[in-house]
Amino acid sequence: MRENRLRTLWKSGGAAINGWLAIPNSFSAETMAHQGWDSLTIDLQHGVVDYQAMIPMLQAISTTNTVPVVRVPWLDPSALMKTLDAGAMAVICPMISTREEAQKLVAYTHYAPRGTRSFGPIRALLYGGADYATHANDTIVTFAMIETAQALDNLDAIMSVEGLDAVYIGPSDLSLALGCRPVFDDVDPKAQEAIDHILERAKAHGLVAGIHNGNPEGAMARIAKGFQFVTVSSDARLMAAGSQAVLSKMRAEPVVATSSGSSTY
Repeated sequence: MRENRLRTLWKSGGAAINGWLAIPNSFSAETMAHQGWDSLTIDLQHGVVDYQAMIPMLQAISTTNTVPVVRVPWLDPSALMKTLDAGAMAVICPMISTREEAQKLVAYTHYAPRGTRSFGPIRALLYGGADYATHANDTIVTFAMIETAQALDNLDAIMSVEGLDAVYIGPSDLSLALGCRPVFDDVDPKAQEAIDHILERAKAHGLVAGIHNGNPEGAMARIAKGFQFVTVSSDARLMAAGSQAVLSKMRAEPVVATSSGSSTY
């Protein structure tokens, strides 16, 4: 089966730099993939992407070594299984708040006897290889999102579920759940304390910890703390930021055409 480069990177002690795809377009996904991200996550929860748009985006990512990841909309067996059948090498499931939900997540993403995933890896066979079924359970990465107050109460119970590989923190939802400002980087002290606690417990359970970030500086600081999967911005945000940078410079020094056809500033 195709190597999951996330697992290889983590085993060496490295951290994956993950990009985020909210735009339902294969060309933008292909462009992002060719920039050298370790992984790219297609967002089916909050991005304007559906299953039909996801397929060509996965195909576009597969033109590179970038690892295709998908955040599913919810803890739903159909969404998780179809996403894996489509060739995702990792899945991120939002709002996992109890041990039972974590157990269901693991079951839905693993073949028997370790789970209840139905067999039908359509595109996954093309992307992963003919021996996909033999190695999928040990190759696919399963992330549980920790972003609720209830999840904090059940943290050790969730993280002790066998077969769970990683946790992913949504700082905005976690902050809201704790009565704090919904931000990515400069979180309120109460939210920061919760983030540090999640990271500490993940390390104790031997799980990889991931987190959403708004800028490179915040992501690098979190890698230094021990996070091994950091998302930095998204296709939509990068498009907006690049446009703003160009327009800001152009409008700060407007060009005025002279009567001779030359330009002056």
